Amino acid sequence: MAIIVVLTGSYLGYQQLTDKGCTGQVPLNVAAAPEIAGAIESAAQQWVTDGANVNGTCVAVNVSGVNPATMAAAIAREHGVQINGLGNAPQSVTVPDVWVSDSRTWLLRLKKEASGFAPADGTPVAQSPVVVAMPTPIAETFGWPNKKLGWKDLLDKVLKDNNIKVGTVDPNRDAAGLTGLLALGASAGTGAKSQQAKVGALRALALGSSALRDDLLQNFPRSAGPADLAGSLSAAPLSEEDVIAFNAEQPAVQLAALYLDPAPPGLDYPYAIMPEVDLQRQAAATGLRQALNSANFKNLLAKAGLRGPDGTVGDGFSAPVGAPAATKAASAPPADPNKGGAAAAGGVDAGAISQALGSWSAITLPGRALAVFDISGSMKEKVPTAGNLTRAQVTQRAAQGGLALFDDNWSVGVWVFSTELVGKRPWREVVPISPLTSSRNELNAATAQIVPKDGGDTGLYDTALAAYKEVQNDWVDGRINSVLLFTDGKDDNPNSIGKDRLVAELKRANDPKRPVRMVIIGIGPGVDRKELETITSATSAGGVFIAPDPAKISDIFLEAISSRNGANG
Repeated sequence: MAIIVVLTGSYLGYQQLTDKGCTGQVPLNVAAAPEIAGAIESAAQQWVTDGANVNGTCVAVNVSGVNPATMAAAIAREHGVQINGLGNAPQSVTVPDVWVSDSRTWLLRLKKEASGFAPADGTPVAQSPVVVAMPTPIAETFGWPNKKLGWKDLLDKVLKDNNIKVGTVDPNRDAAGLTGLLALGASAGTGAKSQQAKVGALRALALGSSALRDDLLQNFPRSAGPADLAGSLSAAPLSEEDVIAFNAEQPAVQLAALYLDPAPPGLDYPYAIMPEVDLQRQAAATGLRQALNSANFKNLLAKAGLRGPDGTVGDGFSAPVGAPAATKAASAPPADPNKGGAAAAGGVDAGAISQALGSWSAITLPGRALAVFDISGSMKEKVPTAGNLTRAQVTQRAAQGGLALFDDNWSVGVWVFSTELVGKRPWREVVPISPLTSSRNELNAATAQIVPKDGGDTGLYDTALAAYKEVQNDWVDGRINSVLLFTDGKDDNPNSIGKDRLVAELKRANDPKRPVRMVIIGIGPGVDRKELETITSATSAGGVFIAPDPAKISDIFLEAISSRNGANG
């Protein structure tokens, strides 16, 4: 009977389409963020009922709700890469013809890791501002809803008031969490004191972080009692839609949505047609996207707690108290997702995302790293864009800033290299790989030894091999075991083992059961990318990251920490 019902339903659906003058079937599979999937499915059903076709062939649309992190992992798998923090997608999750994630940041992250990922279209089909969600009794202590607040106000409160417990959904897995991380970090400003504030804010967010949005929401208070309020989550970056959906359940304590200044980029739900979709399905996908421009779709979005892509709303939209007026958003037009360095709505680019996630990884993931610094004579060269500090001095600052980010779960060691530092040996151990819990001060002091050797050449090959074996020899399970090597030149050591022997030795040492990430950060224009890539490609993981302007070493370092694959500089 079930089979008969299914077949009868399929036949009636087919008859409806043929009555509109089309035959056959063009299947179109759409994966969408769960909160928008229902609205897209309803609009697609109406479009099909109205006679959706491609040159006379009927279109059949299947819409499924898929967490954006899960789908991003599946797409990464198809391109042979991994996205940091996502893990592996279940084999049952397949890449659709159209993907409507909740944010363009997913497209930027995929494009940065997978050069072959070039989706078409990318037009936003909805919008939801990113807000800071707070239990209303706590929000009132901030002056809500009458006082206009900024991210700097939140940062100051977090750093000074231990009673404010902030949290976030893991920004590797959640676009609103990522946006909140970017906004809070930007509010810290620049400079040494600002770096300390940024680190403090990140650590506070990490203490209250959750892997899943539903888990985070469970951490908000369930009653207005003082003890419950004091022991529960006080604030977290979420989407406006999250707050609307949470309050619709009529909890004992409602959430206030704080729209902080400056307004960060909101979730923009880009409509991305996946690469390698054939022309017929591309045409069907374009037709469906055009169908989503209707007033009816905006009404469907309103019922789901979402705004239209221009910020206007459909019938029945219930905005949180203090929400901005439902008018067109004063933001820059969305960028072309096919361009690797394109900016997301509001000006967020792939580099800024990588740097933010690199900071997060350093703070939240346990790791073990050997930092190896070039002290050849060329490191004396001055950097005009860094106030004429030398390359070595700029590298010292980057090392100190990176060390401040690393959580106590990390173990770090320091080497320096040039030529003939210990007899004919080109490298010297400054501090062995040691837990930061006991060696942070010693490691900070060790950065002062990043001093160029007069007349020293670059003993790159011997040092790279020795560093790799050093990390592998005492490899620790459950941690990211890495070599982080900084250099500004090519191997010119007269006693070098040579490139061919280095590659052969690295391949021989490579053990998939004990992977070591070989990350090389090139400083300035004198490095040979191909030479460095030859080294890293002989290992199981890692990559080459180039800072043509040495003043940008800190940014490139954070990008390297956040990546699971090689990347362009």
